[in-house]
Amino acid sequence: MIFHHRDQELGAYFAMSTDFASEYLYTQENGRLISIIWNMGDESVNVQIDDRTIVLEPDMVTTTTYLQMISLDESDKELLGFSFNREFYCIQDHDHEVSCNGVLFLGTQDPPLVRLDDKESQRFKILFEVFKEEFETKDNIQGEMLRMLLKRLIIKTTRLAKAQLITPDLDEAQVDTIRKFNVLVDTHYREKRQVADYAELLFKSPKTLSNLFAKYNHKSPLQIIHERIVLEAKRLLLSSDKSAKEIAHELGFDATAPFHKLFKKVTGLTPQQFKATPASN
Repeated sequence: MIFHHRDQELGAYFAMSTDFASEYLYTQENGRLISIIWNMGDESVNVQIDDRTIVLEPDMVTTTTYLQMISLDESDKELLGFSFNREFYCIQDHDHEVSCNGVLFLGTQDPPLVRLDDKESQRFKILFEVFKEEFETKDNIQGEMLRMLLKRLIIKTTRLAKAQLITPDLDEAQVDTIRKFNVLVDTHYREKRQVADYAELLFKSPKTLSNLFAKYNHKSPLQIIHERIVLEAKRLLLSSDKSAKEIAHELGFDATAPFHKLFKKVTGLTPQQFKATPASN
């Protein structure tokens, strides 16, 4: 079942789906959405996000954004999904750890996997019931109430993510720089392809960024930039009839050859070979 809220004037959309696996494609028809997915069932669920499969164990939460391609098995009936667009929750774009650019969403290289213990699971279930009650209350302040509840959900999940995924020995300022770098790459990958471009935006030197990512055993900044470009190219190859030349142009390349070279460097395949590979379809 899907509960909806729309604000035509703002173009805002928010939905809660109690059968997210089978209802996911329907919700995505409402635009570029960010989702919080909770496995409420007793069995693990495989979620295909871009070119990787994550195992969502019982009482585990993850997030996805409009930058990713998601594939779900419709037989998985215990997935609960909260999906919203920027107009609903992120009317003012600001880079804060509980915003759309925060720890849970655009600020990470990998989909976060947040575990709920028995106590937190019960709290989330109570919050779910409050969401249902509010969706069924039709008045002119429903949107504001739902926005407050969504913020509560995001804050609770962010706190758990920080406790579970960011270890105490990490320097928070340095981790925040890594997060901001990832956000900037997601925003500017079409026109900025050099580490120096992002270092300038972050008021850092390229060497400082490279050393920082190496310190935390991350992929190099340049590798992240390249993989983000290629990820978008893969999405376009699989979801459209655009030629490699058209995709290269859309991704900011003046010529097809550099695009081909980068794609093969990252994937080991040409764009044509990737599209023809059964595993990618």
